[in-house]
Amino acid sequence: MEIFSLEFMLLLLNVIFIDLMLAGDNAIVIGMAARKLPKETQKKAILYGTGGAVIIRILATIVVLWLLSVPWLRVVGGILLVWIAYKLVAEEEEHTEVQAGTSLWAAVRTIVVADAAMGLDNVLAVAGAAKQHLILVILGLLISVPIVVWGSTLFIKLINRFPWIMYLGAAVLAYTAANMITEEKRFTPYFEEHPTVRYGLILIVVAGVLLAGYAKNRRAGKEKHRSYS
Repeated sequence: MEIFSLEFMLLLLNVIFIDLMLAGDNAIVIGMAARKLPKETQKKAILYGTGGAVIIRILATIVVLWLLSVPWLRVVGGILLVWIAYKLVAEEEEHTEVQAGTSLWAAVRTIVVADAAMGLDNVLAVAGAAKQHLILVILGLLISVPIVVWGSTLFIKLINRFPWIMYLGAAVLAYTAANMITEEKRFTPYFEEHPTVRYGLILIVVAGVLLAGYAKNRRAGKEKHRSYS
């Protein structure tokens, strides 16, 4: 694949979009970890902490890219990614357990450790979307991370105002997951002979994730309404 070809640019946009969709939680962690610091120190904590988190994430993604070449692990990764896509629309995670750092390096450590603990979904999703091209992973992170760090408040408000964005993100993740499964080397000959089956499977996975997430949200909404009435 040539760099800056149409295929490369489309894959890069997909990687950036997935990074942004899954990085909302990380933006919250960054804000909470640095909230007790003086304003002039907060910027340093966010910059250093995010830099360390990006380095760890790139290294973790290299490992995952290598692992995805191991037989059957693309299927396992795809199934995990289906679950991650479902959680993106069906659950709201709390971050009250994140401790605010009282010094620069305490905050940096908190940001790096928390991001590493929460970053498995992002690493797995990006590795699948990048189709084992490391340069796509690095470019995607370099572009999306500054957007999340400095535009996190705006981005989170945007998602809260337009909830359909989360469904779009889940659909992209589900599509990536289904692609990972169908690109397993053991399955490739069959799907090459039966492309209709492949596209049908992808459609079923995407539709299943969206419908399951929508149903969960409707139930949660009804229960919340009953608790207030």
